[in-house]
Amino acid sequence: MTTDLTHDVTPDLTPVAVNPAELAAPSGYSHGTLSGNTLHLGGQTALDANMQIVPGGIVEQFRQAFGNVLTTLRAAGGVPEDLVSITIYLTDIPDYQAHGREIGAVWRELAGPVYPAMAGIGTTGLWQPEALIEIVGVAVIPDERLVRPGN
Repeated sequence: MTTDLTHDVTPDLTPVAVNPAELAAPSGYSHGTLSGNTLHLGGQTALDANMQIVPGGIVEQFRQAFGNVLTTLRAAGGVPEDLVSITIYLTDIPDYQAHGREIGAVWRELAGPVYPAMAGIGTTGLWQPEALIEIVGVAVIPDERLVRPGN
């Protein structure tokens, strides 16, 4: 039996920025970084396309921030089922907990019944002073759906 060793099966691990046009243009950061089929999703607050934090409290800020994460995920060919880890930074944990049912309903509306490994971490502040939440994550996208920016 002969093995063809000339075929390169090593994935391209060169980090590539993923910056969907639907999100505000980043400056000094990327919305996501793809290496191989692993997408590292940069911290998303509730910034809208006009670089303004959406009003309405923690539920609306969660909707916008998680929507921003999912927009970046989809730009690389991913779907919510590809999320393997989510970290949520919160300036007011009791407020988040008090709205847990509403936030859970928003999660299911946007991602379905997909629950990756998660952590919620309290913090004294975020980059934008009016931001109540920031979400980061990691996704592993199967090769058959993977979209590398520039391809």
